[in-house]
Amino acid sequence: MSLLPYASLTHRRKAYRAGDVVLLSSQTASNSASLTFSSGIDSTYGEYIFKFYNINPATDSTDFQFQANATDSTSYDETITSTAFAAQHAEADDDAALSYQGGMDQEQGTAYQFLNYDLANDSDGSLAGELHLFNPSSTTYVKHFIARTHHMFEANYASQFFVAGYINTTTAIDDIQFKMNSGNFDGKIKMWGVK
Repeated sequence: MSLLPYASLTHRRKAYRAGDVVLLSSQTASNSASLTFSSGIDSTYGEYIFKFYNINPATDSTDFQFQANATDSTSYDETITSTAFAAQHAEADDDAALSYQGGMDQEQGTAYQFLNYDLANDSDGSLAGELHLFNPSSTTYVKHFIARTHHMFEANYASQFFVAGYINTTTAIDDIQFKMNSGNFDGKIKMWGVK
């Protein structure tokens, strides 16, 4: 058995070509309590990508989160099972860590799912990243998601957060909402469909 050369693996990671990913919606938060994508999530695409640009909380040390609605719900309390870990490094190079984040995963929980935590509200601090939601219109399978975000943590750390899981329903998902666990936020979120 031969192994693929590194160049081939790198090429495979660039799976999305021009035209394969379609911008469906863009929303800007300006001291907003939440941003909700309540249209455009349907069976047209098998994968939806939400990208986060300069998400900045009004409240210091707050958490960026999401939840979903199935087509038969309006309360953003779908059941989620997830797993999470984080890596961080101090600007002063005097601290670094890689750790499982047991308090930020869910075990058949209905709370908003963490996409990051302890965001600094400094004027130069923000979050960037993306959430992938797979086959949200399926009426056979649970709805898998993966997310990767990065933010300024406690004003002087680089912090990367990884979360993945599934929304445990076989009813189609058609709404996604993003918010902080406390206070409002600024920033932009774009929703893309993958052909």
